[in-house]
Amino acid sequence: MTQEISEENYFLSQPHQPFFILAIVNAIVMILVFALSFKGVLSLEISSLNFHAYTIIFTVFLNVFTGFLFTTFSRFTQHQVIEKDTYLKIFFANLLGTVLFLAGAFTNEIVLHLGILILFSSNIYIVYILDKIYKNGLAADKQDAYWILVANYFGVFAHFLFLLSSFVPGLENIAIKISFYLYLIFLTFAVAQRMIPFFSHSFEPKAERLLVVIFTLFVLRTLFSVLDIGVAEIILDLLLGFFLLREFLRWKLSPLNSPAILWVLHLGLSWLPIAFLLSALSLTVELLLDTDFYYLNIHLLAIGFVTTILIGFGTRVTLGHSSQAPHADKFAISLFWFIQIIVLLRALYSVNIAFAWNLNFLFDISFTAWLLLFALWGGRYFKVLVLGKKL
Repeated sequence: MTQEISEENYFLSQPHQPFFILAIVNAIVMILVFALSFKGVLSLEISSLNFHAYTIIFTVFLNVFTGFLFTTFSRFTQHQVIEKDTYLKIFFANLLGTVLFLAGAFTNEIVLHLGILILFSSNIYIVYILDKIYKNGLAADKQDAYWILVANYFGVFAHFLFLLSSFVPGLENIAIKISFYLYLIFLTFAVAQRMIPFFSHSFEPKAERLLVVIFTLFVLRTLFSVLDIGVAEIILDLLLGFFLLREFLRWKLSPLNSPAILWVLHLGLSWLPIAFLLSALSLTVELLLDTDFYYLNIHLLAIGFVTTILIGFGTRVTLGHSSQAPHADKFAISLFWFIQIIVLLRALYSVNIAFAWNLNFLFDISFTAWLLLFALWGGRYFKVLVLGKKL
């Protein structure tokens, strides 16, 4: 970044900067509001669980994905970069929609739905921009870009179902399942399977039609989850877990011989098969003992896989696009390990629910740890993202 860019306008000079900051702020605010609502301290115009699912997916991770893809998708497809006016319109729409949604959650359903409508409209425009880049890109091989775009289309569809659920009760569950598996998890995987082997200098051939196979399994996993067919969910989890584990081992990524900025991505990737295998185990125990692990599988994927991957990518992009070497110092490495502690804390809370240990303080510890993670990451990289300072 040239020195002509002043501190006043640097924040908006690249697409990842405003979207990353908005995501960090939302990650803190939305989890705090959810936790206080879940504990009965705050009263909302929306159920605490729907608030949690919607805000994490469409005010936190959507902004992370937008910042990342608006920075890299043009390179994937050999297309010119996105113009500043374009991404700023989306950023300010996301900001307005988030503020209205949050205000409406406390005061009025109409304001809340208006916030969702603005965020949904912004989501449509995001996918329109990505679709335009995909169609006009000059790259000879756009297979990975195609599946990234497919995931984004499913995100828009799920977002529409969230909006429609205001008038058709019961759609929230379908919207959550589709947005989680076919948008959040599949999009993270589609990006990771392209970038991580490349960063790792792995030249091992991937499984034939890898993304087609994983997408098909995710569609079936989503369908059986919506229909609540436990045995089928277990089978799909086992298939996904073992297939992905075999595939990742075949890539020969060598995490023990990689720098921290890279092995954290290997660590995040490893959570994907682990989470599905543990999901199969927990669902089996639920069926046999008639208990409930309270979204254990969801949080293993969302925190272990998605959050670890996105914090790793976010750190790399933040440093690399501020003319700094993408590396992880001791502080960053500590944050990478801290994410794993959060995964374990949230898993313990689910086990506590399943076996009635009455250790509900684990909820307080796990959500506080989440707040601390994003506060520390945001505090560390604020001056880089907003002011263009060097670490």
